[in-house]
Amino acid sequence: MWEKNLEIYDRLVAMNPNFERLGKTMPYTSANTHMFSLLNKEGQLGIRLSKESQEKFKKEHNSTIFKSYGATMRDYVLVPDALLNNLDLLSKYLDESYRYVMSLKPNPRKKK
Repeated sequence: MWEKNLEIYDRLVAMNPNFERLGKTMPYTSANTHMFSLLNKEGQLGIRLSKESQEKFKKEHNSTIFKSYGATMRDYVLVPDALLNNLDLLSKYLDESYRYVMSLKPNPRKKK
């Protein structure tokens, strides 16, 4: 499952020229010093959204919060497996996630 979802994640990230996939063992995307998507060791994809968008996403896709390595990831939603097959829609969510972190203040403790 992990390898298949990594391939999907790579294709998804490649659809947007504003960012690229980072990380070798823990694939993720980051902008403005904030991570905004992540593929965990179980092969689950999480994306970071605003509070309002999180609630809407969870209701529309029967989803929940995202966990990685046993930790609850604040502001992240779990992307259901069924949505992984709809890259066009998922790309819109990932772009929304990117715009969301670009609206946040940069973290002064992290490099840009």
